[in-house]
Formats: sequence, structure tokens, C-alpha cells
Amino acid sequence: MSTRKYMLGNAAIARGIIEGGARVISGYPGTPSSEIVDNLSAMDDRDFYIEWSVNEKVAMEVAAGSAMSGIRSVVTMKHVGLNVAADPLMTLAYMGVKGGMIVLVADDPSCHSSQNEQDSRRYAQFSLLPCLDPSTSQEAKDMIPYAFELSEKFEIPVLFRPTTRICHGKSDIEPGEIHDSNRDANFEKDPSRWVMIPSNARQRHPHLLGIQEGIAKELESSPWNELLINEDATIGIIASGIASVYVREIIEKLDVSVSFLKIGTFPIPEGMIRQLYDDVDTVLVIEELEPIVEDRCKIIAHETGADVRIIGKSDGTVPREGELNIDLCERAIADVAGLDIEDMPESRSAMELPARPPAMCPGCSHRGAFYAMKKAFGPDAIFPSDIGCYTLGIQSGTVDTTLCMGASITVAAGIYHAGETRPICCSIGDSTFFHTGMNGLLNSIYNKANITVAILDNRITAMTGHQPNPGMGKTATGEPTTEVSIENLCRELGAGFVEVVDPYDLSTTEDVFRRAKDYEGTAVVITNKPCVISARRSGIRMIPYTVDADKCTGCRQCVSLGCPSIEFDKTTSLAKIMSTCTGCGVCAQICKFDAMVEVKK
Repeated sequence: MSTRKYMLGNAAIARGIIEGGARVISGYPGTPSSEIVDNLSAMDDRDFYIEWSVNEKVAMEVAAGSAMSGIRSVVTMKHVGLNVAADPLMTLAYMGVKGGMIVLVADDPSCHSSQNEQDSRRYAQFSLLPCLDPSTSQEAKDMIPYAFELSEKFEIPVLFRPTTRICHGKSDIEPGEIHDSNRDANFEKDPSRWVMIPSNARQRHPHLLGIQEGIAKELESSPWNELLINEDATIGIIASGIASVYVREIIEKLDVSVSFLKIGTFPIPEGMIRQLYDDVDTVLVIEELEPIVEDRCKIIAHETGADVRIIGKSDGTVPREGELNIDLCERAIADVAGLDIEDMPESRSAMELPARPPAMCPGCSHRGAFYAMKKAFGPDAIFPSDIGCYTLGIQSGTVDTTLCMGASITVAAGIYHAGETRPICCSIGDSTFFHTGMNGLLNSIYNKANITVAILDNRITAMTGHQPNPGMGKTATGEPTTEVSIENLCRELGAGFVEVVDPYDLSTTEDVFRRAKDYEGTAVVITNKPCVISARRSGIRMIPYTVDADKCTGCRQCVSLGCPSIEFDKTTSLAKIMSTCTGCGVCAQICKFDAMVEVKK
């Protein structure tokens, strides 16, 4: 009987972490990486420690401490999270590790859930750390145990870079054997290595440089790079990561005569590349996002004097931005091979689909908070915001900036200190406040910024899949722990105005925002209401609403609220509430004609 299982890519990666013998896993939720820790924390027979850390920097340091103690560890995050964790990462490359350590960073080409689409392989270049770039979910799982072994062989962290299609694709996965890594933690004191004062750092940098050749040789012979030479071909194609899967399919479909090099590692296999150069005169490099492989291929060609033309992103044959797909790769290969592309269909990704803009859920507490906020501050006020579900407040006219995690408060302070005289009210979620917002609030209070900070506490890390945070009183595995009070924390940070409101109560919430607006200094308004999805999952039900047709005038005031459960019926010229209504009652409070009424049982 087959042991293959149909799995989400992140579930396969989680399986690889188990097979690799990890004993400490830390991370911060961020799409497309979140389900890795979710899958691991849901296991009943865990023999490892796992946590959601308050941010990626903290998660990196927890995993680093475990690896310094000889224990295999993993830290997970998304690509922008690595910016937060870059500080410890760069020095950790100097220090190295004892137990295998994997820095798992999921990239998001095309910004499906992100504010940029940076390429984490740049961090591999920057930090001089090896990086593995899987092409399939199966390969991603299989790479994890190898990454641990590579890490321990060279005593250095290994970057692991799946992308959205790897993380969120589903396929049949062949499980492997579970590595027995029941070693005991043993931190060996060695200040010359673990204490990065300048004199020690100056010694560790040459060591890091000295192991680069060994790492390159190790990866060159790894199973993740594969060269297929076609003796009759004059064209070579180099592809990395998931692009290599597209290329294989297209080569077979078009029946083109090419040599093909599949790359799954950084540093890239330079010996294979030189061998390819000996057999072809044109090389097409296909990779997502940055031309990292392409640039290195050009350097190799220059250094070896190879008479080969290298094309890809630099000449526009392959786009530098966005996700690649079968159609884009097919057109690039057909163009280089000189095939007639006139009859080839346009990219399927260009098909016209009905517009489905993202919206806050029916009954989302953020909707009431933003409505009251705008009423109190007026449309001319400035509304910096942050990363979370509430970023969709842009549809309410209450999101004017979104930079990065925790930046709403500091950007708001910067706008105030620049001399802006209009009122400023920023918004940030509970998990984001714990992530990096606390420092921003302290800075704002300390430096006397006259702003209002709205902390939208929906009691969960909602946007990334409903993970717990320090304000909930439970850990990643559901164990009870200290429940951090945001209200008390803000007071201890020095805020003189701190009030907690129910955002479903519009009149009270508006009144609190008005008083916060008039307060001289940094005022904090905490809107406290559980995420409507998690509330319903826990059994909380409210009575839904309907429209009293005799009272509705068709003024559309309720429609302007932006709730997906409210529509305007053009046939009757009246408002209509759909069956998705959760019963928050916000629409009933803004209706001037009392036309929104609870459904009678």
C-alpha cells in the first residue's frame, strides 16, 4: 500500500522538520509561512518545543540560542519578517551554530499577501549563508533533513526559501524516515565565539569567508542541482526553484532541443554552469524575482572567457517582477528558440475575471471602529495604519499610510513632528502592537507626539490564520499562560489617556475618540471585540438583522458602511441584508429611519 499523502506544501515542510529531528521551533505568523507552525503545534505527540514569538527578531534569537546549545532548531517567517530578523542573522553568520539551524523564509512573488516582493536569496548573498530553493513540495520536505546536516557540517545556519506556490500548493507527498535527534542540550562556554565584541568578530569573519568554498563544493554535488546535456542543442536553459518545474513541462510540450540545468541551491553549481557553457552558445536564465542566478552566470562567463550569450531578466525576456507561470515561461522559451508564437494563446493569467476586492468580514469589529474614528476626527484628518485585517480600512477612508509592522505609530509621530497641524489618528492591531508597536508607542509618549493611537484588539492574530498572541493568555499549543493587558501596558509605558471601548457601540466609541482627539499628548483608544470568525467558532452567536421595507428610504447610508452583507436592491430601490449577516448591529445604529431590525425567531 502506498504511503503517499495528499498534503499542503506547508504541511509537507512541517513533516520535513519532524523528519529532520528539530527540537525547537519558533516563528512569527506571516502568509505564506504560517501553516508550518500551525501544523506542528497541532500535533498531539510532540517531542519538541514550539512557540509563536512576539516578532521575527525574537524568534530568530530563540532558535539561535537552541542551536548554540547543540539542538536542531527552525525559525519560520515570511520574507519581510527577515528584515526584522536581519540584525541577529548577520552576526549569527559570524558566530555560527552547533546544532543544525534552518532559517525558513517564505517569499511571496506578486505580493499576494505582502507589502513588497523582495527576494530572500539576496540575504544569502549578503550574509554569506547557504540557501536552498525548492521546486516542489516534495523537494521542500526532502531538503529539510539535508539542510540540518549541511548546517551541522559547516556549523552555520542555512536559509530555506519556499515561495507561495510551494507553501500553498497541494500534491502527493512521500513521507520519509524520522531522524532520531534526542541529543541533550549542552551549551559550551566559548566567549571568543559567542561574544561578538569587535576583536572576536574580526576573527570570525575570515572563518566565515574560509568555509565558502567548502559549502559551494558540498552544494555542487547535492541532489538539488541537475544538469541534462543535449548534444544537439545550441540553447541552454537554467531555471531555479519552482520555475524549473514550469521549464521541464514546457520543454516536453514544445519538444525543443535544449540543454537544461535545474538549480536548487545558492551558491549555485558553478562547475555545472561551466560545463553547460561548453556545449551551448545561448543561455536563458529563468528565475522568480531578482536576477541572482543570472548575474552570477554572467560573472562566471566573464571569468572563464566563455563565448556564450546570457539572457533573461536583463533584456526583458523574463519579467523581474511578479510570479512566473507556465505561460510566461513558455513565451520566453519560444522566443529564444525562434518558434512562431503568433498562434500561442495569451497568458491564462490575463483572463478577465470578476472583480473581487478584499473586504473586512461581515460583523468585523474594525468596521465600527473606523466609522466612529472618521466621525470623530473628520475626513480631513490623517490616518496612518499598519499591517493586518484593518489595512482594509482604506475602503473607509481611514488608512492613509501602511509601511511595515508597527510603523503606524512612528509614522504618525513623524508626521506630527514634521509640523502637520491636522489631527492624526493611527491604527494598529493587537498582535502588531506586541510585535513592534510597543516601542513606537513608548517613543511617541517619550517625545511628546500629539497623536491618537487606536489599538484594534480583536483578541487574535486574524489576518494570518488566527494564531494566538500575548494578549490572549494561551501559547501556540493552547496551553494557558500570562495574559498581557494592553490597557495596563499602555499605562505603564506612560500614556496619560487610555480608554477601552466596544466598537459595536458606535456612540460611546465616537465619544471616546473625540476626547482622545482633544487630549494634549499621545492618547490611546483600545477597541476590544473578538474577531467575528473566532467568536463564531467558539459558539458565540448574535441575532442577524433584516430590512424593514416599510421604513427603508433607499438612502444608501448603510451601504456606504462597506459591509459585504448589505446590498442595494436596484429593483426595489431598497437596502437588503444577506444571510451572511452576523448580527453586529452597527448598520442599525447608523440608519436614521430605524429600518434595520433584528430577525424575529
